[in-house]
Amino acid sequence: MRTDIVRSWEFTDSQHRYEGRDAILYALAIGLGGSPLDPHELRFVTESRLQHPLPTFGTVLARPALDELFEAGEIDRVKVVQGEQRMVFDRPFPVAGEVVGRAKVSGVWDKGAGRGALISWDHELFAPRSGERYCLSRSITFARGDGGSGGDDGRPPPPHPLPKVPAEAFCDHATLPQSALIYRQLGDRNPLHSDPQVANQAGFDRPILHGLCTYGIAGWAVIRTFLDGRAEDLAELDCRFSKPVFPGEMLRTEMWRNGNVVSFRVRILGRDIVAIDNGRALIRN
Repeated sequence: MRTDIVRSWEFTDSQHRYEGRDAILYALAIGLGGSPLDPHELRFVTESRLQHPLPTFGTVLARPALDELFEAGEIDRVKVVQGEQRMVFDRPFPVAGEVVGRAKVSGVWDKGAGRGALISWDHELFAPRSGERYCLSRSITFARGDGGSGGDDGRPPPPHPLPKVPAEAFCDHATLPQSALIYRQLGDRNPLHSDPQVANQAGFDRPILHGLCTYGIAGWAVIRTFLDGRAEDLAELDCRFSKPVFPGEMLRTEMWRNGNVVSFRVRILGRDIVAIDNGRALIRN
């Protein structure tokens, strides 16, 4: 990896116009609509009830050109996976509209030769006319095929600690076998999620689900369980990705609430392993 190029990389601002059907497609991609009588789900998957997209819809809007960064920085794209995701939601997105995305690399940490590297980047979405910010996304990408090229001093921020007691709330969510194929229609066309040969090259026996799709599922679990479907009351959502999910697996979000903070993790029930760990959601006052 060319750490000097990655650390000083300058993204071009990106614009993204979307329609209500895109917001509905996102909700369907993360699995809403499976309960056709549930008013909370219908609020995000039917045109007549859609007031605002889900807040995590921001993960697929005006995405920066990461492939250009990976190519210039000589990063093994096939072995790149999502490491962490943190978002701050300032205001709801309109049903349809346009956003401007501005991104920058905020850190590069070398784990050592053969152990990979962590690349942190910030991505903000704004209304093009008013300049009001919709959200801030802070992502850490794990370049598993790189490392040993040096990086910034220090380490990424420590993960949110989970309580040591049994979870007080659960939300089960079935992913579809075609979940990744639906989700990729929102713009993330990484073949790791659709091409068995590419998945094999990356060390998986079949295509995996997008980490940000699982992230959206976790966000919905918090909204459904503690906010009675009021997505606009979710202020922040942070997590660390620990294991990949395969499309079609059943997920269980385990949650603890302490005031306006919800701690969570996502477990893959069929394999009894944790896919998302150290989760933290902040509920708006």
